[in-house]
Amino acid sequence: MILVIVGPTAVGKTKLSVELAKIYNGEVINADSTQVYKGLDVGTAKVTKEEMQHIPHHLFSFKEVTEDYSVFDYQKDARACIEEIKSRGKIPILVGGTGFYLKAALYDYEFQEEKAEVSENYDDLSDEVLRNRIEAYETGVSYDVHNRQRMIRLLAKLDQGWYPEEKSFTLQYSDVIFIGLTTDREVLYQKINARFDQMVVPLIDEIKPFIIRSVPSRILHTAIGYKEFYPFFENQKTLREVIEEVKKNTRNYAKRQYTWFLNQMDVTWFNVNYDHFDKTIQEVAAFIDTLQK
Repeated sequence: MILVIVGPTAVGKTKLSVELAKIYNGEVINADSTQVYKGLDVGTAKVTKEEMQHIPHHLFSFKEVTEDYSVFDYQKDARACIEEIKSRGKIPILVGGTGFYLKAALYDYEFQEEKAEVSENYDDLSDEVLRNRIEAYETGVSYDVHNRQRMIRLLAKLDQGWYPEEKSFTLQYSDVIFIGLTTDREVLYQKINARFDQMVVPLIDEIKPFIIRSVPSRILHTAIGYKEFYPFFENQKTLREVIEEVKKNTRNYAKRQYTWFLNQMDVTWFNVNYDHFDKTIQEVAAFIDTLQK
């Protein structure tokens, strides 16, 4: 059995993954594209040591922010983790909101470079602008950040409406159970806003050293909760403006996450009971048990 816990940011995936790991003798595998990086803990709402409750966690905080880590890299690493955990008789539990990472890890997804004619002149765009425009499409497609011509071809395809999901894919594993957590949209937005209000000060402390040292990092310039702070440190935006921008971007990201999972995976959804989260855990566990009989 492989458990997969999906849903929008701030919905409660981390807590559920730990509780299910305790019930089913499982180990958690990260499926969030930003939580693979060291030092990006606050802005990514990364699971803390206390929250792990001695449950083994994999693919968290193992890459430097100066390194590029693609969905192709994740596919190899996640599949290796799944096999290693299963070989010890334990249950892999993938948890995260990066849908394309999960699709690459669990389905027969093969990465192939597409060809496209460049109909627009991109020569005046810097490499950073090219990367930012590509990342803005949020396809999760793998590309070589050091190959300018390939980036130009990829951006041209995206601008022309190309999308990497052009065929159906088959699960690589026969025993995958997809669990989705959801809640009323307004409740989720309130949680997103409240969580960010609590993390603003420690987040500034987290990102400031990177910006002061001008650390070259694609992820810092593209990840929500980090990229918005550059204008603040450059005295181009006020802190209030940055806070509102991050909240807006996070809410929009949550909408896109819902759309992805609703259309791309066979997910069974559970409404979260925030007042009595143990009831949500029991409901999910009961569903899993019925599938195992």
